[in-house]
Amino acid sequence: MTPRLDSTLTPSRVIEYLDRYIVGQEKAKRAVAVALRNRLRRRMLPPEMAREIMPKNILMVGPTGVGKTEIARRLATLVHAPFIKVEATKFTEVGYVGRDVESMIRDLVEFAVAMVRRRMLEEVQAPALERAEQRLVDVLLPRSEKKFSVPDFMKVFGGGDVGEKGEKEERPSEEERGQEATRSKLLTMLREGRLNDREVDVEVSDNAVAIPILGGSGMDSVGINLNDMLSGILPKRSKKRRMKVGEALRIFQNEEAEKLIDSDALAQEALEKVQEDGIVFLDELDKVVAKGGVSGPDVSREGVQRDLLPIVEGSVVQTRYGPVKTDHILFIAAGAFSGVKPSDLIPELQGRFPIRVELQPLSWENLQQILTEPENSLLKQYRALISTEGTELCFTEEATREIAELASRMNAEMEDIGARRLHTMLEQLLEEISFGVCDAPTEKIEIDADFVRERLSGLIENRDLRRYLL
Repeated sequence: MTPRLDSTLTPSRVIEYLDRYIVGQEKAKRAVAVALRNRLRRRMLPPEMAREIMPKNILMVGPTGVGKTEIARRLATLVHAPFIKVEATKFTEVGYVGRDVESMIRDLVEFAVAMVRRRMLEEVQAPALERAEQRLVDVLLPRSEKKFSVPDFMKVFGGGDVGEKGEKEERPSEEERGQEATRSKLLTMLREGRLNDREVDVEVSDNAVAIPILGGSGMDSVGINLNDMLSGILPKRSKKRRMKVGEALRIFQNEEAEKLIDSDALAQEALEKVQEDGIVFLDELDKVVAKGGVSGPDVSREGVQRDLLPIVEGSVVQTRYGPVKTDHILFIAAGAFSGVKPSDLIPELQGRFPIRVELQPLSWENLQQILTEPENSLLKQYRALISTEGTELCFTEEATREIAELASRMNAEMEDIGARRLHTMLEQLLEEISFGVCDAPTEKIEIDADFVRERLSGLIENRDLRRYLL
């Protein structure tokens, strides 16, 4: 029987999810939805065929603030995939070495390890709590040392039969039974939270200070962590601290949970997730493109592209957890490409991004939608913040339209920064309210179009002032 694909991650379902957070940009959403579905389809194929199918990397072209990064980030969140955003311009900085491009894969692995560790820690919380409770009871009521008896001594050397012939099995003393009863009561009180405010002295792990490694650029390529090496040689350090029982229980639980995790299994799962599900968002790719393919002072830009090429097309990167194949990592590149064109990329790199989508600038209608429609939209965020002061903040429909139109005007007259303009507009609009609501709280504040014009029109008309504030 042929296995069926996951019906919850169809392209239409993925787009429905993205629509909850991102306004417009249907072409880009369709592209990433299909790329994700193709990943799932590849896994259903025989291994010999699956190895031949490369990920359909995506190149997003569009101005800043239109949703390129958000689309990639939300996609990774949807499928619980390791995700990292990298600025391509970082590889043009002083001290750049070609192998430094591999650092983004090592960073992706670290993200995956942290993600898998969080999941594993959640799975072992119950047994970790039981162990932590027993440790804490040992601190509150240390066990009495059992006296060494002759039968015990004989058992060490295989003389367990002596006790069966000559002596009866030793039974717990009255003192031991009383102690166990007390421990049981303490455990019950601990679980009921009746001891949380009691202070206790406990031994906790002392996190060792990281030892810096001095060396030239590109030293991280060897994948060696000196602290990890020394941790297996040097004894674990601990220190005594006085704290409340509730805090001690939490610390003990975390320590016991870490002990229950299989580090080898963690590393193996993290590497597999990176290789099969990893997503790298390579931003500002246009900044490493020489205009018109001209060399000279910009030759380093072409060098960055050539160093990126083997990572994108598939290679092996050494990490401290083991080698990682980049063949099936999904790369999503993005850039404004205002002064250059995608065709100015080196031909080899162009061919590694077969899917190209152009994201459109945001209209005032789009900006108005961004203010109100997405989950946890900007206006919802500001209403939630002000509500903590006991004040209800309301925006009329005319007010949201006015904000959107003013933001669109600023994007047209100044540098177009897309939806990010809304953040600066709202901060200026609500600055006085955010400052004064603490001292003079009211039940309700309504923001209408007149209020928006009163607070923002003056700044917009002042060309010198708006440069700095808007």
